[in-house]
Amino acid sequence: MPRVTVQVRDAAGNTAAAAADYSLGQPVLGGYYLSGGADPTADMAGGNFRSLTQYRSLADGYIFPGYNRPWLVNLGKAGVQMNMVLELKHYGAPSQGTQSFAVDGTNYTVPGPTMTIQQRPGTTWPKAYGYGQVIKGQCDGLLARALSQYRTLGFGVNIQLASELDTDHEFGTTEDGKAYSWAESDARAVQAMNYILTWFKARTLPAGTTFSVGLGGFDRACFQRTHPESLMSRLDYLQWNAYATNASHTALSRFRRTKDWAVADLGPVALSRPVIIAEWGVRVAEIPNQAAWIATVPAAIAQLNAERGPRIVRTNYFNSGWGTLTPKATGLTALREAYAKRPYV
Repeated sequence: MPRVTVQVRDAAGNTAAAAADYSLGQPVLGGYYLSGGADPTADMAGGNFRSLTQYRSLADGYIFPGYNRPWLVNLGKAGVQMNMVLELKHYGAPSQGTQSFAVDGTNYTVPGPTMTIQQRPGTTWPKAYGYGQVIKGQCDGLLARALSQYRTLGFGVNIQLASELDTDHEFGTTEDGKAYSWAESDARAVQAMNYILTWFKARTLPAGTTFSVGLGGFDRACFQRTHPESLMSRLDYLQWNAYATNASHTALSRFRRTKDWAVADLGPVALSRPVIIAEWGVRVAEIPNQAAWIATVPAAIAQLNAERGPRIVRTNYFNSGWGTLTPKATGLTALREAYAKRPYV
């Protein structure tokens, strides 16, 4: 480890010296997401915002950069690092039927989604393209369309496959009328993620392309099941989300929870990967003073990065849902102040 030594001498010739070890690391990137995938440019103005999370369904015909989103290109070309979540969950398309389209001169026909996810009792279960459909190659056209658009974007992004697999699988999944348990769904997802990674990596990708798989990170067994070394060897980042939803939740405990599981349960390849926090937030119902909680985040991230285990390199605040800033102006001020402190600078 590098060491710096400082020696001082007073007017009488007396000297004293002190030495300290130090290490050099890149600043953590403070990031953001605005509800509905709206233009966050105004919210980010005047702050050290250097990362952004966005969400796209592979069903949508406008994936990169998204329909009427020129601001996304502007931010990317200005150096904001993009975490682009590509989901098998079906949204952004006019119907859930078969899609037929051409990509770079090749015709594709993609059947409608056959899987249901997020099967919480008493709710309407969202449709998604099934893991079986992916493995059979039935979704190759969706991947080809995404890649073709991505190549015109003008910069590389991190492609996060799925938003939160644990949220998708918590109550099991169903594909083609067959039900799968949470654990079975995790195993099938790993197979599908490997297929998608193989598909992308066999083709020319824009420089700077990286990959991760999305987890909420709230269940230890699921986190372990979805991070085998065979999959992690093909990924560039670990990822989990962190929300404060109870008055007892501290920033350190929220960001630490999944990291502790990673250190205890995952293999050396996984632990060599840096971490993207694609979503973090504070629920105002339980923690009314969001600004005070946000102010504790820089010290928490700095402490975690000084400890054993993977280093957190991006933290993107989720100004929507559980993380909605209320009042918004106060929350944005708190974010700007947090991102102006170590380890974000």
